[in-house]
Amino acid sequence: MFPLSREVSMRYELLGPLRVTNGGETFSLSAPKMEMTLATLLLGAGRVTTKDQLATELWGSCPPRRASAAVHVYLSQLRKFLVSAGDAEGRAISTKPSGYVLHLDGAAYDVAEFQELVRGGRHHLDAGRHEAALEAFELALLLLQRLDCLELSVEARTALGRHREVISLLDGLIAQYPLRESFYRQLMLVLYRAERQAEALRVYRKAQQVLRAELGLEPCRSLRRLHQAILTSDRVLDLPLAS
Repeated sequence: MFPLSREVSMRYELLGPLRVTNGGETFSLSAPKMEMTLATLLLGAGRVTTKDQLATELWGSCPPRRASAAVHVYLSQLRKFLVSAGDAEGRAISTKPSGYVLHLDGAAYDVAEFQELVRGGRHHLDAGRHEAALEAFELALLLLQRLDCLELSVEARTALGRHREVISLLDGLIAQYPLRESFYRQLMLVLYRAERQAEALRVYRKAQQVLRAELGLEPCRSLRRLHQAILTSDRVLDLPLAS
């Protein structure tokens, strides 16, 4: 039985607009900082996400003086949001001495579903169960198509100047899909526009190392052009002025 066929009430969705679903209801966060907090916790689901990690994702290298108190407020609000979305006992997020842990506890998670489908497909393929392998891979592709929508969503948010909102999400997606060059491109651009040029250049070097090691290839032409444009602070990378 594949993950998509399980009956699970609460479901986290990160491969697309960030949201939580429960039955026929959809729950979304309207505040960008809250979205980033939930996305960061989801990317580290089951593990401790430190307070410093959250502060860095929310404010970059210049957190406010009372960042720790602000993170505490966001977590309190996020817990209330998850209770409204189906975490009736309020145990989805636990507090640890160094940070916080998001527990799936049976809730579905589209990123985990994709990874499980691919693993299952490979297992079936190795065992000669080609029909089962095909079913698993096709179900995985249905989830993966949402990454295309996510790329377009990130592009729109970047054009709107909502830079910090997408940095955490792109970091996580690159960790999960290290050969998808479009995510590197989007992260480089958003970091540059957030005045984090050095970090944008480090992202390019990381992409270059991964692609060479895994595929024996150099980054694609568009990624190389973006790298050069960042090196020269090309004005073409600036956000267009609103008309």
